[in-house]
Amino acid sequence: MRIRILPVIIIMSLIVIDSRSGFGESFPLGVINPKIAATNQGKEQLTYKVSWSGGIKIGELQMNVNKTGENGNRFELNVSVKDSGLFHLIYPVNDRFRTVVDGVKRLPLRYEVIQKEGKSYTARRYTDYDQQNGRIVYKKNDLEPELFKVEGEVHNEFSSFFVTRLLHLDSDHPVVVPTFADGSRHKVVVRTGKPLRFKKTILGDVNVLPVTPLMKFKGLYDKEGDTTIWLTDDECRIPVRINSKILVGSLTAELVSYSNPFCEEQSVYHKDIPASSINMQKLELGD
Repeated sequence: MRIRILPVIIIMSLIVIDSRSGFGESFPLGVINPKIAATNQGKEQLTYKVSWSGGIKIGELQMNVNKTGENGNRFELNVSVKDSGLFHLIYPVNDRFRTVVDGVKRLPLRYEVIQKEGKSYTARRYTDYDQQNGRIVYKKNDLEPELFKVEGEVHNEFSSFFVTRLLHLDSDHPVVVPTFADGSRHKVVVRTGKPLRFKKTILGDVNVLPVTPLMKFKGLYDKEGDTTIWLTDDECRIPVRINSKILVGSLTAELVSYSNPFCEEQSVYHKDIPASSINMQKLELGD
C-alpha cells in the first residue's frame, strides 16, 4: 500500500469522474449556495483520525481554512498529514499542502506541496494558476517548470473539495466542477445521494449527504475501488467520515475535532430523521 495516497485520497474523494466521452457535457456547472458559503468564512479547523482496515490507526490529518487579504474572497487551505503509532517505524509521513483560492468561485491561484515520507523521500511541488488566460505552470524540486494550457477555469484537488461543500447539492441533479489533473482539464461530475442518519459522531446524531465517487484519472495518487464521503446535511456541510477502498483493504478518515466560529447551531436541520437511518447503524462513527 502506498502511504503517499493518504492526504489526497481524502480530498479528492468528493470528485466523481466518468470516462465516457462527453459525459460531463450533460450536466451544468455547480452553483455556490450563499447560505452555505456564509458559514465557510475562514477560521475552520478539522482533524481526522485515519485508520486502515480493522480500525488500525495509521495517521492523522488536519485541515485549516483561513481568510487572507482584504477582498473577502481569498482563502488559504492548509492540510497536513502525519503518521501515528507503530506506523512511524514502518513508514514515517510528514506532508503539507497549501492552496490559495480567490473569488466567489474559490478558484486556485497557488498550490504548494512539501512531502517528507519514508526514510529519505522528499519532494517540493509548486503550481501557479493563471485562470484568466488558461495557463498553469507546474514545477517539481529543481526541475524545469512545465506549462499547461487549458480552455476555461479549473480547480485543483483541494479547491474542488472546498467548493463542492458550498454547492447546491441535489441527488437528482449532478453538477460539474472543472478540475485540472494529470495535465488536463476534466469536467468533473459531482453526485450526491439521499439523506441518511449517522449516530454518535463528535457532532452528535446528524443527518448526512453521502457522495460516492468513481475516480477515473490518477491525479497525485493511485487508488483502487470506490470512495464514500458523508457531509452533514446543514449549512456547515462538515465532512464527518470518508471511506475509500484501496488495493489492500480500505482507508477511513473519521472526524475527531471540529471548530468554526461562523458555523452556528445546526440542530434544527437534524430534527427530522430519514427513514433510511433505521438500517444505518452499522455505519456509526467509532465502530
